[in-house]
Amino acid sequence: MAAEIVNPRSDSKSGTDADGAFDPAFALHRGGKMAIQATVPVRDKDDLSLAYTPGVAKVCSAIAEQPELVHDYTWKSQVVAVVTDGTAVLGLGDIGPEASLPVMEGKAILFKQFGGVDAVPIALGTTDTDEIIETVVRMAPSFGGVNLEDISAPRCFEIERRLQEALDIPVFHDDQHGTAVVTLAALRNAAKLTDRSLGQLRAVISGAGAAGVAIAKILIEAGIGDVAVCDRKGIVSADRADLTDVKREVAGFTNKGRLTGSLEDALDGADVFIGVSGGTVPEEAVAKMAKDSLIFAMANPTPEIHPDIAHKYAAVVATGRSDYPNQINNVLAFPGIFAGAMQVRASQITEGMKLAAAEALAAVVADELSADRVIPSPFDERVAPAVTAAVAAAARAEGVARR
Repeated sequence: MAAEIVNPRSDSKSGTDADGAFDPAFALHRGGKMAIQATVPVRDKDDLSLAYTPGVAKVCSAIAEQPELVHDYTWKSQVVAVVTDGTAVLGLGDIGPEASLPVMEGKAILFKQFGGVDAVPIALGTTDTDEIIETVVRMAPSFGGVNLEDISAPRCFEIERRLQEALDIPVFHDDQHGTAVVTLAALRNAAKLTDRSLGQLRAVISGAGAAGVAIAKILIEAGIGDVAVCDRKGIVSADRADLTDVKREVAGFTNKGRLTGSLEDALDGADVFIGVSGGTVPEEAVAKMAKDSLIFAMANPTPEIHPDIAHKYAAVVATGRSDYPNQINNVLAFPGIFAGAMQVRASQITEGMKLAAAEALAAVVADELSADRVIPSPFDERVAPAVTAAVAAAARAEGVARR
């Protein structure tokens, strides 16, 4: 009740947009989408003396003597910091930290709803790489994991890498790895449905940002036949002189076929299209893909290849939208990945743990495959337990679990 006094929620009738018209989105967001709730009662002075002073002093002293007890006697081991600088928010771009908060709150409630993990949205008032890293490192004692969210490329790569080096808790940039895990899971099942293995597929990725780079890496780790990554200037290849450090790295482990030219050139004969860039792919380029092609056009709200066109040529079509079958949705991955990692107090999230998550996610619907069902629904209650168990087991196998 005290929270409602400070920040009262309004009923649905008061949700109006900037023009004064009723909008259910504004009605739902009024007052925010989340709150902190106590897990112990504070009904009388006895409760108060245990939950706060003097009882709390005993616990503080014990943790001071044995720091590892913080995991047992605080919420640290079950709470994630959802950190952003507001520079790459959904399809909105650089809208700043305040405007990013509705998304970060949404991410936090998805952690709780789908993984049973508590999460706190943190929007930082800086875009400086060093300042972001320093801030997160200083906050880390309060958290059991860090989910980086909506931080623009290429800074996101360095921020994640340096935080992983500095901290002994999981650090995970969901825009990269969540997308990659779900994409791999869906692709495994799409290949199986069309009687092929990953090793028989040649994929083309449109987009060399955070998601595109991570997808390329996980596909290579999983054993795909070949993959070419394309940016606005065409295929990322070693002979280009305009590559950033990240794209130069990508050129080093992709494109075994040494393709050059445009995205359309790369699609000629390709088995798989994966779109994480926006823009529109001409239908004539789609028509040149291999028979029984697999099209994952994941840009939101407008897929790079409209499903109506994709279905004319592809055996399986996936998008990033909830109103079409086979939605590539990160919520299928990140809650279970963090739940599994934190369950065993993993010091990091490894490539093996990501691969295990993708395999577990694919297995959920492996016996129910159809062209419209190569990936589970986010509301499939089997998803989070399967991913959680697989990630925890992989953490133990890779020696990064601490219990």
